[in-house]
Amino acid sequence: MPSRFLQALSPFVRIMPEVKAPDREVSFREKVVWTLLVLIVFLVMSHMPLYGVDKNVGTDYLWAMRVILASTRGTLMELGIGPIVTAGLVMQLLAGSKIIDVDFSDPDDRALFTGGQKVLAMFMTAFQAIAYIVGQAYGPLPPDRATVVFLQLFAAGITVILLDELIQKGWGLGSGVSMFIMTNVAGQVMFNMFNVTQYEDKAPPGYGDGTQGTGLPRGIVAAMITNLLRTFGIGTSVGPPVDVSWFLIRDGMNPSLLSLTVTFGIFMAVIYMESVRVEIPLQYAKYRGMRAKYPIKLLYTSNIPVILAQALYANILFFGQIVFTNWNPDGTNPFLNWIGIFEQQENSTRMIATSGLARYITPPQGILSLMNEADGLLHIIVYTFFMVVLCWGFSIIWVEISGIAPRDVARQLLSSGYIVPGFRRSEKVLERLLDRYIPVVAGLGGFLIGVLAAVADVLGALASGTGILLMVSIIKQYYEQIAREQLSQLGGDVAGLLGII
Repeated sequence: MPSRFLQALSPFVRIMPEVKAPDREVSFREKVVWTLLVLIVFLVMSHMPLYGVDKNVGTDYLWAMRVILASTRGTLMELGIGPIVTAGLVMQLLAGSKIIDVDFSDPDDRALFTGGQKVLAMFMTAFQAIAYIVGQAYGPLPPDRATVVFLQLFAAGITVILLDELIQKGWGLGSGVSMFIMTNVAGQVMFNMFNVTQYEDKAPPGYGDGTQGTGLPRGIVAAMITNLLRTFGIGTSVGPPVDVSWFLIRDGMNPSLLSLTVTFGIFMAVIYMESVRVEIPLQYAKYRGMRAKYPIKLLYTSNIPVILAQALYANILFFGQIVFTNWNPDGTNPFLNWIGIFEQQENSTRMIATSGLARYITPPQGILSLMNEADGLLHIIVYTFFMVVLCWGFSIIWVEISGIAPRDVARQLLSSGYIVPGFRRSEKVLERLLDRYIPVVAGLGGFLIGVLAAVADVLGALASGTGILLMVSIIKQYYEQIAREQLSQLGGDVAGLLGII
């Protein structure tokens, strides 16, 4: 029987707008069309400004997490995927700690859990929109304008929830949340590589007359091309060429060869980790000669643990800034000081955490910025510790609630007509076999992805280090899914086998 919490959400589940699952097989081409349409809507919302606000006024509460949350300041995508991921995080914690009783082997319970998560995402959208307005993210707003801003944020949040559901129900490819993250991170990477709209105002010692910047574009690739042209006498009116060694780290703030190298290093590391797997031999029960393998990947839960960990960080930073701004602006409350003390960055809408928990869970902005901090080493240790522990924990919990636990896989294999050679055709026997591998591999994968995410953030990359990690793993997932979709057109036993992999 569902818990009281889920029963309380059930009336909202019934009235919540939903996307119906397709009652027919959706072709690959149709899935591509729907996926592209969802992507276009997301991009339009990411560039459509909110009516009645000035994005250069107020406080940017999400600046440290915008790339990962697919959020854009001052637009309809202000809240990004934050409410969806936060709702998933809360439901995971409630289910994992057994505060709510859910039988994930029961389709009705699982459907109610999924519907409850969508309702909670709607509530989180409303709550975060109100918090944004109360926290004066766009400065003080009169009641009529505050209402208009709330309605825009709430409507945009519901739209994002439905877009994600449209993809996940089978009309599109992959996950809407993953696609939004990938698009946002990829856009940031391209901008940091080819940005020619902003120019470097710093220079190496001895450059020019000692008072001017290099005048090179901030994008690392664009800067290197421009510098090469200067060596041939093109564009020297702006400034002379700089030594190639300058591009290694530049001033520590602009994209550099170091950040470009870290980006490609993360790319290769994720590709390698995605390829590591344990394979369980299978045999088709009807045709004994037909054999296959069930792969248990090292990254069994994929990038979900990192997304949830970053969502937790984002919420602590978001509400920590609101609490500090409204109830502890002087830093005199010792309890609230544990959450965080913030300072407004000069000539910016950003607030920087200077102490408390928020200080140490703020994603590092590269190794050079940490070296300039008095407690830079402590920042690295605390940030890495929490990231690794959270990714490990979320990975273990996600296995249980997402239909990929040993009992679920055993049932799916048997229903597809496959058995493991040398073992009886019994769900319990197969579950015990899978239980030797899946929890261990999932925990190890969560641990390693947490380590990689922390290292990526500490070393710095062309966008958020964690964002690069997510982008690469999402691209790999899309590649594999597209390959499966094309092979599934073969039908028959091949389609049945693809359904369990």
